[in-house]
Amino acid sequence: MEQAAAIILAYLLGSVSFGIVVSSMRGVDIRSVGSGNPGTSNIMRTLGRRDAAVVLLGDALKGVAAAMIGELWIGGGFGWVTLLAAAIGHSFPIWHKFRGGKSVATVIGGVLFLAPWVGGVLAIVWIACLLIWKTASIGSLVAMILLVPLLAIAGRPADTLLVAGAISLLVIVRHWSNIIRLFSKTEHQVAR
Repeated sequence: MEQAAAIILAYLLGSVSFGIVVSSMRGVDIRSVGSGNPGTSNIMRTLGRRDAAVVLLGDALKGVAAAMIGELWIGGGFGWVTLLAAAIGHSFPIWHKFRGGKSVATVIGGVLFLAPWVGGVLAIVWIACLLIWKTASIGSLVAMILLVPLLAIAGRPADTLLVAGAISLLVIVRHWSNIIRLFSKTEHQVAR
């Protein structure tokens, strides 16, 4: 019962979209401008760096909070399950008609709590790819591809690797339209 409650709480927390909250405060429906995605990249292109930084921090902190719910309340690596629930909530938020983001900041935030050096590497990879290619989706995809191998190198157990694989798969599938645009060389770049 406690595990189910932790999962539901993490999902509901993940469903809070900082992109929608911040853009609404600016009088903009972020889902109807730019790429239509309520994530950091579209906020950056549409509203600028300051608002994008707030969204990035908010989404990352909800990943930390979701992971903490699992680890501190249940324990035994359950933070990975609650992080997955938060990522699902971010991607399919009940508060926003199940139209959400791609969960990258939420996942990296949670991984920073659960496996700090792995989360640090993922964050650095994401930032490096963004600086080199000016395209957030490249960094997001590379970071998610690296998640399970880095956790394996860190000696994490098989059940953790399985849940982390599900997290990676969710984020990669959410990037399907980005993948298509990358191959057709029409992917959006982060500007401003």
